Amino acid sequence: MVNSNANVGSILRHTHPGIAGITKAKATSPQSGFADTVRAVERHISKVDDLQQSSDISIKDLLSGKNEDIASVVSAVAKADMSFKLLVGVRNTLIEAYKQTMNMPL
Repeated sequence: MVNSNANVGSILRHTHPGIAGITKAKATSPQSGFADTVRAVERHISKVDDLQQSSDISIKDLLSGKNEDIASVVSAVAKADMSFKLLVGVRNTLIEAYKQTMNMPL
């Protein structure tokens, strides 16, 4: 069973402002709504990838001596880690919903 938290929308708006747009996609047909959702997911996956890459660059800069501010490196790594965990959580929820849909009797 998929458990939902009514406060997730407000939490996501504060931590990831752009992700709230996924649930607010307005469409005239189901197909365009699906296409909008796919584009929104692609944008957010791209943002997670960008955060991961900037985290890697900041770690390399710290190790090479270009940057000596460890607080900014830790911040970048934490931000990348949190966004990746959120992405994995959304994926797991979608997979669970798909499994439940496939197990529905006709």
